[in-house]
This record gives sequence, C-alpha cells and structure tokens, in this order.
Amino acid sequence: FTRPPGSSRWSLVTPPGVADNGGLVAAVPPAAQGLDVAVRPSQDLTFSPLALTRNGGKTWDTGLVDASVAAVPDALAVGGGRMLVLLGDGAIDQAPSAATAWTRLAAPGAIAGSAAGRDCHITALTAVSLTPAGTPLVGASCARPGVAGIFAQASTGWQAAGPSLTGRLAGEPVKVLRLAQFSADSGTGTGAGTMALLQAGSGDGDHGPASLLAAWTTDGTHWTVSPPLPASGAQVLSSGAGPGSTAWVLLAGGRAATIAGPGVAWYALSALPHGTAVLATGPGGALNALAVSGDTALTVFQLTPAGAWQQTQVISVPVQLGSSS
Repeated sequence: FTRPPGSSRWSLVTPPGVADNGGLVAAVPPAAQGLDVAVRPSQDLTFSPLALTRNGGKTWDTGLVDASVAAVPDALAVGGGRMLVLLGDGAIDQAPSAATAWTRLAAPGAIAGSAAGRDCHITALTAVSLTPAGTPLVGASCARPGVAGIFAQASTGWQAAGPSLTGRLAGEPVKVLRLAQFSADSGTGTGAGTMALLQAGSGDGDHGPASLLAAWTTDGTHWTVSPPLPASGAQVLSSGAGPGSTAWVLLAGGRAATIAGPGVAWYALSALPHGTAVLATGPGGALNALAVSGDTALTVFQLTPAGAWQQTQVISVPVQLGSSS
C-alpha cells in the first residue's frame, strides 16, 4: 500500500508475478522515494524474489536472492550503493543496489564466533542495516545480560557497536528487534543515522519482554537510549520507524506507543482499532492505523486530536485464485 506525500488516501500497489504467502521483508532506501521488497519462500519456492520500485509502486523492477531470506523484519537493508540480506541460515550476503551479483559478507556463525560475538553470547542474528557511511551493522539476540548485540564490520573483523543498558535492565538479556535507517531532519538538527529497537527480557514462550527501548546513533558507535517502555510481558506484534527519528510499537492486547526521537519519553496511544497491523504517519503528522478487515479488505483509521480513531477509508484487496489470504 502507498500514500503519496500530502495525500490522505492509500492505494494498493502490489507488485505482480510471485505469490507472497511466505511474507514480505521490506527496506526503504534513505532519502529516496523507493522501496525494496524480498518475498520469503513458501510452498515449493526455495529462493527469495525481489521487487524494487523508485516511483511509489507505479512500476516494479525485479531481482533475486538465490536463498531463503530470514523471517525477521529487517533482514534486508539498502543504502550507499549496496544491499545487505540476512539469510535463514544466519549468513549475510551483499550486492550492488540492483541486486545482480550477491557475494558472501559473513558465513553462518562467523559473527557469533568472533571475539565480540562470543563476549555477547549470540543466540541468533535478528537484523541488518547500513550506517550513513555505508558500514554494515548486524543486530543479534544476546544471552549475556545488559548487552545490546549490535556489531559493525571493521578492517579487523566484526566489532561490538551497541549500547549497554544500565540500572535494573542491566540484568536482562537483550534482543535487537529492529535496525532502521533514518534521514537527517533539518527541523531538529538531527543527522542521518540508525535507530535500534531493543527488547529487554527473554520474550520466550508465554513471557514477553520486560521493557522496550529505542536507541539512535549517527555514527554507528555512540548511542542515545530512550527511557524504557514497560511491556508488562505483552508480546510485540509489529514495530517500525516513522518520519525522521520517530518509532512505534504495537503490543498484544491492543496497546501501542510512539516515540518522537532522542531525548523524549514514549507516548502511549489510545486503544487500537480491532485488527490493526501497522501504524503510519499521515498528512500533518496525524497517525494512521491500518487494520485487516475480514479476508480481503484493509480499513484505515486516523487518530483525531481528541485521541479517538476515526475510520477514513476501506480498500478491497483481491486474492488471486490458488493463493491463500
């Protein structure tokens, strides 16, 4: 779905050609009106097709990752003339932006086996990103308490680059849920950089995270960490980055919160409309909630100044014969 700048209306712009039953992994080029999407394998598919647009979905180019892209939101990153992809087996590949010739950046287990990875006690890789200078960043889940597993590629190998947590959160294991690039904001003086969403607490089984934190860096090394957002054990259903250095999270139980950037606290939203899957910023900074309605419709709600959700649009989503909803 796309919403042109200044418009309040969303449109369906699904790329043609490949069933997306396995799910989609998207990456937004920094400071560009584009989107790169990897289709995760499903059914008999063993590779991940790519769909690339630079005009808001009016036309799509194609590419290919000849392997299964990992089932995490930030398994694909683009910027600085290159793409990174995290694969299902834990390998990381890189290619030019056109994704024509993938090469191996890190073999399965290479980062976990590095000195920095052993110190963190990596249990899984969870995200990839690129700094404004083009340095690869990799997020991980770490068993060592209080350490955010973010690693940067250096001439001497993979180096620890994440923030350390303090206070009571220093005793919690940390998982990097997201690594998202953000563009420079002339209004706030914030430079371009990377936003990380961190989960403090195990999040295993029936026990969700104790707290969520956002962290921002403009150089890939020095971080500003937000106050914690108490999660009270609720699972994170979805999350994302908004304009500038903003971020949002959706939690089980209809809870949601946003944060406007470094130096401020999380802001809890009113209860979400049923079926909400994602949040997005509309004209004038008003929040949109995109909710699944039945099997073949998307309903858009807008948050009013009074804090209520008002329905603004319903979009029919046709389901192709032979695919699942």
